[in-house]
Amino acid sequence: MGEGYVGTMSQDPIALWRGVVVRVCDLALSLSDQEAQRYVPACPDWTVRDLLAHMIGLGADTADGNEPDDHDEAWTQAQVDRRAGVPLAALVEEWQALVPRLSAYMTEHGPRPLNDAVIHEQDLRGAVDRPGARETTELAIVRDTLLERIAGRVGDLPPIALCGTELEWVSRGSVEDAETVLEASDFDLARAAMCRRTPAELREWTVRGDVEAYLDALAHLGPLPEARLVEP
Repeated sequence: MGEGYVGTMSQDPIALWRGVVVRVCDLALSLSDQEAQRYVPACPDWTVRDLLAHMIGLGADTADGNEPDDHDEAWTQAQVDRRAGVPLAALVEEWQALVPRLSAYMTEHGPRPLNDAVIHEQDLRGAVDRPGARETTELAIVRDTLLERIAGRVGDLPPIALCGTELEWVSRGSVEDAETVLEASDFDLARAAMCRRTPAELREWTVRGDVEAYLDALAHLGPLPEARLVEP
């Protein structure tokens, strides 16, 4: 268990994933029909209800072994389409029923679904203006895992550092060795690691060097957004 994750986990990542499920389900059940139909800025083709359907569908497909290597758009959209018109309460029931089966899957194969759940929890919270869960262990685990991937993509480029209030990360070596340094809040840097910050924002945070050469490495989950996300 723990394949693909970095650092030492003081808590069970599967238990942390279950905690995310509880929070997201509680959030979903608190939403009005109007809020459920809002489009999600971080996933602009989907409404809040659609994104929740994807989160549940990804878990179901993963537990069923229906998981392509590239998680392509056709696969994720099919998860949404299969649940078209399903009320939020019924989606929540499906996810809650899935928890034991997907927990067993993660025990055997590793807790990769934690990444998707943490990233999309924040996407949902931003869409309905319900900030929260920004200083959790699970968010830090996912952030550090994604930063490790970014370090691998930086390759032979000179080291780059991201510095926040508590976070101090460098692709290799020490911060003092970094040719390029970005400074922002810990949450903004975590969301940047999740490909949820624009190139313009990354440029604004650059206090040393030039971030341009690193934008491809930072876009490890897909293209960086063009429009800034409003996440108060």
